[in-house]
Amino acid sequence: MTEPNESFTDEEYAFLRHVRFGELPHGVRPEERVALTETDARRDRPEPAGDPEAWALRNPG
Repeated sequence: MTEPNESFTDEEYAFLRHVRFGELPHGVRPEERVALTETDARRDRPEPAGDPEAWALRNPG
């Protein structure tokens, strides 16, 4: 079975985007922007203390 070969105009695509996502929020003005602050990456678990093999045996996975 073949699929219909329809093509939408730019206006139709804009309408479909609006229906799906709604109104876009207003852009942030330059005076409302804040400086980026870099932070360290989050650690999932604390640094292992002692022998790494013993740590692996206590916490499998």
